[in-house]
Amino acid sequence: MSRPPTFTPPPGTRAYRLGTVRGEFAVHDLAPEGVPRGTVVLLPGFTGSKEDFVALLAPIAAAGYRAVAVDGRGQYESEGPSDDQSPYQQGELARDVLAQVEALGGRVHLLGHSLGGQISRAAVLLDPAPFASLTLMSSGPAQISASQQERVKLLQDGLAVLDMAQVWEAMQSLEPPEEAETGDGDGALRDRWLRHSPAQLTATGQQLRVEPDRVDELAALHLPVHVVSGASDDTWPVPLLDAMAERLSARRTIIEGADHSPNTDRPEPTAAALIAFWDEQ
Repeated sequence: MSRPPTFTPPPGTRAYRLGTVRGEFAVHDLAPEGVPRGTVVLLPGFTGSKEDFVALLAPIAAAGYRAVAVDGRGQYESEGPSDDQSPYQQGELARDVLAQVEALGGRVHLLGHSLGGQISRAAVLLDPAPFASLTLMSSGPAQISASQQERVKLLQDGLAVLDMAQVWEAMQSLEPPEEAETGDGDGALRDRWLRHSPAQLTATGQQLRVEPDRVDELAALHLPVHVVSGASDDTWPVPLLDAMAERLSARRTIIEGADHSPNTDRPEPTAAALIAFWDEQ
């Protein structure tokens, strides 16, 4: 589970519900002074939220880009059904992304972290026209590693018989003490977890376990792609991400000192690498 350093966005950030043809989505939106050089849309990973990008918003805006971090359907502050998995199938979530981009004016730099990367890829494959570039952050070519598949299956089994509060307590009992702390020290992580839809977690967890390799399809689009990860990752091994970047003829950035979430582990060098890529597009 990602642990943002804070759940409080930087000054000047607008927190609101973005209206689209597919419903409303909670966003954090920080615009630069003057005319933006472009718009960046940031999609969180499994069990995550827009708050995972809080530490990136200010440096992105300072570089001249409008930064919009989005809670997907059924994530944290974006509503979604709790007992129907059909709205959370990957194609539906990809269409949500296209609707969000349309509402923001189109032609955006899209970034997806982990699960968000695979949803981003699906959106681009549906319609590449609205995208200036795609960044896949700690998001691999196909299904997650065998060890992570086992963890996700355990979560799915728990969600089938326990409520969200009970699952949270079970997860916390398995974590080392330092990992059980919350980002703001006030139960923010627990609150976020409780507001996720269990149907969303079950459906997207299954996607992570069975996702096919669609790298060749993406490469055929010739869209500028950036593959970013930490120096270690137990969800998709770093050599696998290296190979994916090569297949995509993509820029490859490894953030030293970071693991699966460079956006929260080491936001400053992560932001610098992202901005350098966008500046060249």
